[in-house]
Amino acid sequence: MDGNNPRSSAQIAGHPIHPLLIPFPIVSFIGALVTDVMWLSTREGGWATASNWLLGVGLVTALAAAAAGMADYFGDDRVRKIGAATKHMIANIVVLTLEAVNLVIRLTGTPEQIGAIGIWLSFASVLILAYSGWLGGELVYRHRVGVQDTGHDGAENDLAAARGPLSDDRFGRDRR
Repeated sequence: MDGNNPRSSAQIAGHPIHPLLIPFPIVSFIGALVTDVMWLSTREGGWATASNWLLGVGLVTALAAAAAGMADYFGDDRVRKIGAATKHMIANIVVLTLEAVNLVIRLTGTPEQIGAIGIWLSFASVLILAYSGWLGGELVYRHRVGVQDTGHDGAENDLAAARGPLSDDRFGRDRR
């Protein structure tokens, strides 16, 4: 990693691990909300079972993503100085807590409790997850956390190569 951008402390071959892991809990928690809606509209038990599994998978994978995120947060002082990083972490802790409570209610409660509370916990978690994702995007795209600068305009060169030798810009004008 270069010295200008806050680096990712948890990485494999220079690639940050946190962005690799986050799709799993995101999809699981959104999927739990979808299966909750399906359960409420059909009252078929398979949807409730699917929600439970999705919450369980989401929690396990979220813990892995959180471990990598915490390594990044505590591994570079510059990351901790970015307000969005702390907000991102807190939002994700809230989501983990809500979804853990959600799963416990589902495993110990009655169908009425699940219907009355579970879907609202899923909905709140997905909203907070969207906010957290916005903050995560800000960390990467605005503050360049975990972005490795190569010292050249590699992205532009890669794009130019992908467009082909005759394409000058997005309008397809000939460079000759």
